[in-house]
Amino acid sequence: MSRPRSESLLGLTESFFHNYLQHTRGVSAHTVRAYRDALKLFYLFLADQKRKPMSELVLEDIQSDAVLGFLNHVESRRGNSAVTRNCRLAAVRSFVQHLLRQDVTRAGQYGRILAIRNKKALRRTPTYLEPEEARAVIAAIDHRSKHGNRDHALLVFLYNTGARVSEALAVRACDLRLERPRQVRLLGKGRKERICPLWSETALALRRIIRAGAAEDLLFRNTRGAPLTRDGVAYLLSKYVRIAAQHAPALRKRQVTPHVMRHSCAVALLQAGVDVSVIRDYLGHASVATTSRYITTNLQMKRDVLNAFWKRAGLDPAAPRKWRPSSKLIEFLDNL
Repeated sequence: MSRPRSESLLGLTESFFHNYLQHTRGVSAHTVRAYRDALKLFYLFLADQKRKPMSELVLEDIQSDAVLGFLNHVESRRGNSAVTRNCRLAAVRSFVQHLLRQDVTRAGQYGRILAIRNKKALRRTPTYLEPEEARAVIAAIDHRSKHGNRDHALLVFLYNTGARVSEALAVRACDLRLERPRQVRLLGKGRKERICPLWSETALALRRIIRAGAAEDLLFRNTRGAPLTRDGVAYLLSKYVRIAAQHAPALRKRQVTPHVMRHSCAVALLQAGVDVSVIRDYLGHASVATTSRYITTNLQMKRDVLNAFWKRAGLDPAAPRKWRPSSKLIEFLDNL
């Protein structure tokens, strides 16, 4: 006897995405896509291991050893980092928690999966561009080209706001205020809104690409008029980095992604003396600890702190004088 659809793996997967993630938690479309991709990879792996079509997978197939095998597959076969492994585990764990709420009879099976721990991952130092490097990349854009104005507006916007690429691509004309006080409304992780100020240059660049009567349209579009994608932004940025590298050799060996522009904004704000808590709100970080990572990445800031500490300590930087015995000491020793 087959289980009702609402109690099947397919039915519970549908309720997880439609009822729990979207309606109960109200997560962003980006989170839905991330969880979708993780579960799709897990189901493909599971079907291959069980040697049966994905449509025939059942709840009994979702065991802790299968999840551990999948996580090992993510790292060893797909070549992903421990950070990606932990992200995949978070998606599976969230789904299993949903299963536990709907199917208490398998509490032990689900509990063993929920007991799987994250893998400790080394946190890499954020890569960023110095202000002169960022200016060189933006200056590489030819405004006379077909999409020169769009590309210039996009890169200046990313550097000005430190927005995640998903946040930038979701901006509509109605989210902008291009007169004083110039600002943009961004929708970040967890559907949290924040307001970022805009430079006059950014406002001018954005004004050039806004179409009349298109307040609800997405701002950044591709050649066919469709919304620009993350891959499209990465391609454009790489192209201008290669052009800029002709005059800025330091860029030749750099891998500059859209997220590097976000890191570059954060470091530039720190270099300008902006308080870390302000930068946290500017970038939309959940914790100031995340923002503090940028302090550890900038060597010049460390040098400045060391110099300030040296001056504050009042230590004499001059070389110590060579010790010479006094004439009285020599006379005393000679008379012994």
